[in-house]
Amino acid sequence: MGIRIQNTLTGKKEDFVPLDGKKVGMYVCGVTVYDLCHIGHARSAIVFDTIYRYFRYRGYDVTFVRNFTDVDDKIIRRANEEGVDCKTIAERYIGEFHLDMEKLGLEKPSVEPKATEHIPEMIRLISTLIQKGFAYQSGGDIFFAVEKFKGYGKLSKRNLEDMQAGARVDIDEKKEYPLDFALWKASKPGEPFWESPWGKGRPGWHIECSVMSQKYLGETFDIHGGGRDLTFPHHENEVAQSEAATGKPFARFWIHNGFVNINKEKMSKSLGNILTIQEVLKDWHPEVLRLFFLSHHYRSPVDYSEESFNDAKSGLDRFYSTLNAIQEEEKKPLSQKKLDSPLIKNCRQAIASFQTRFEEAMDDDFNAAEALGYFYDLQRNINSLLDISRGHPTQEIISLLKQGFDHFSKIGWVFGLFREDPASYIDHQKKEGIKKLGISEETISKLIEERNLVRKEKNYNRADEIRNDLLSKGIVLEDTPAGTLWKLK
Repeated sequence: MGIRIQNTLTGKKEDFVPLDGKKVGMYVCGVTVYDLCHIGHARSAIVFDTIYRYFRYRGYDVTFVRNFTDVDDKIIRRANEEGVDCKTIAERYIGEFHLDMEKLGLEKPSVEPKATEHIPEMIRLISTLIQKGFAYQSGGDIFFAVEKFKGYGKLSKRNLEDMQAGARVDIDEKKEYPLDFALWKASKPGEPFWESPWGKGRPGWHIECSVMSQKYLGETFDIHGGGRDLTFPHHENEVAQSEAATGKPFARFWIHNGFVNINKEKMSKSLGNILTIQEVLKDWHPEVLRLFFLSHHYRSPVDYSEESFNDAKSGLDRFYSTLNAIQEEEKKPLSQKKLDSPLIKNCRQAIASFQTRFEEAMDDDFNAAEALGYFYDLQRNINSLLDISRGHPTQEIISLLKQGFDHFSKIGWVFGLFREDPASYIDHQKKEGIKKLGISEETISKLIEERNLVRKEKNYNRADEIRNDLLSKGIVLEDTPAGTLWKLK
């Protein structure tokens, strides 16, 4: 069974068969570069990075295109406020975007085109639409005539009558029909412009993605993606202008990720609850953010809260703790005992079937949440093996542990997780944790030494007092054959 995708265009889950053998063309709408990226942008980026990785994991040759909108009203406004040109603003936030994506561990797309580098192609496409009767000039502006394209609304499942009746479209005397949208805008004083057959101006927002997707992927390509908020009007308008110009289907599969809410409220500047990626990464490890999003199906809305991120961090810490324990167990001398029990048999079967179960989940519309559940199951089985071994591993247990570790490192790559050395991750998290708790490692070590001493003296009341005092500060003590260890609560 191959990959199946919930196609926004048809509203159905469909078998994915690329146009060209094992080659996949995927276009995802990028960001408008006028400000720092927020966690809504992070979700979309992580969703499509995961899809990109999974296709490659499954042996596909993927051309992944993600654009930058680097000319736009918001960019112009920011440039005017700062007294600089638009290119300065755009390049600044493209740089910030790349830094954010690098911290999140995203794979680089095949192509990252900028709108301003494709103006001649946009002018050609607009000219074609005018020639075919799908666009008209009004002053220095060019509009797409929505009524002329019979399939308008097929992506977002709307019809023109309902849209017009319920539309809150600003009255624009330049338009022949309220829902017509701009392909080209005449320049205003202080705005960047390009020469065109219709005078000085700049492109509308929608035209750029039609041009850039078709330039790098062809007039018809496999997958177009983006956030759910782009379905209408942006993606609907892309479909209309592209298919009107070429007479061919545009994107065959449409994938849209769900929204991100903040404490059960929609993110918006008016509410002042926009969380930038940089703000989040000051407090949380990048893989916590990835794990949080992967714990939900990409089409579902997610709700950010401190509690939900703490849960994700706890999950990530446990994963790394298990990976570290595997590496420590591998250093120990082998036992010649023969261990065989139903529990070992179950662990053996779980580890052997992990990859198949993971792929079945991901093949079903990239169900990362279900696939992640198999990682948790794998972790539980590995922990069971570690409990059985108790520092005296057999050859079979070591072999099973290595298989499990390989699953985490190789298949975990699809999720962009488990990229760090486990021991280094744990050490760093402990240091960051005690810094927040306001206690030093030296203090913890001294209290452990005191506790060991009073236990030898059979002063168990004082020993319990030390343990409870540290526990109240968020430090948990564990007495092991190797001595007393501590971890964050």
